[in-house]
Amino acid sequence: MTDHPESRLLRERLLSAGFDVEEVRAAPGGAVAQAGVATLAGGGQVFAKTVTEAIPDLFRIEAAGLRVLREAGLRTPDVLLASSELLVLALFPAFPDTGEAWEELGRAVARLHASTVHDRFGWHRDGRLGRLPQINTWTADGHAFFAEHRVLHWLAFVDGRLDADDRRALERLCERLPELVPEQPACLNHGDLWSGNVLGAPDVGVAVVDPAVSYTWAESELSMLWCSPRPPASERFFSAYAEVAPLASGWRERMPVLHLREVLSALAHGVDDWDAVGYVRDVVAPFRARRPAGTGSPSAGGRTATRP
Repeated sequence: MTDHPESRLLRERLLSAGFDVEEVRAAPGGAVAQAGVATLAGGGQVFAKTVTEAIPDLFRIEAAGLRVLREAGLRTPDVLLASSELLVLALFPAFPDTGEAWEELGRAVARLHASTVHDRFGWHRDGRLGRLPQINTWTADGHAFFAEHRVLHWLAFVDGRLDADDRRALERLCERLPELVPEQPACLNHGDLWSGNVLGAPDVGVAVVDPAVSYTWAESELSMLWCSPRPPASERFFSAYAEVAPLASGWRERMPVLHLREVLSALAHGVDDWDAVGYVRDVVAPFRARRPAGTGSPSAGGRTATRP
């Protein structure tokens, strides 16, 4: 059997790591890693991914995130290897994309959030979202944490994609976060929970991969699924979630603001084939001019994003 050209590097690194590979079939993935399903001598299969230029902590952080999520009750694939160049996971079936599967996921994520309430925001170490660092410095104030480490952090990486007015509007939005997002406790988040990071089958249940974990607002997690492309059946995720962990009034209106973290990350990675800049500008439009005193609270406008 012959590997696809884009899978040759993955095959080479699997062989170097001691996996007896017969074939590697490219798998769809994000813009960061080369991913594939490797068939091993004897017929077994594993999922693996690598990056062209090794990022020393990338896959070890991902493996640690999978471990902490599993310990908290979410199903994750077994980690077979996590090195500076390679992540190898036990193969898990594709997500069935049925209403029942989305309900199971919704209840599982709600249980995760409800059972991991924390008195601070962050994690014990910084992480990664894609190739770039995710800052997880422990912070007592959720609004300050989200503003500094989930929004403004990305401005250092977006180069000229956002102009000075865009940046000032984002800063003003962050100043007014307490008006837009009510006080919420921190809880453990998967951190990159969109439909492409969900696996499963009726006989084994649903599982998650590719986390960017931290303790932060539950609504921040929900914004990933709400604002990213998803099938109609996924509506049942939110109703099932609310059965376990009731959602606060106005949560839908807050989704575009909370999704800024993902959109700015996409821009920082150079991904804007779906008008991420336009998304940011829609959301920050109410903050482009300073609000005169006594004119009321701003509204959180925006549109649904398209996943890069």
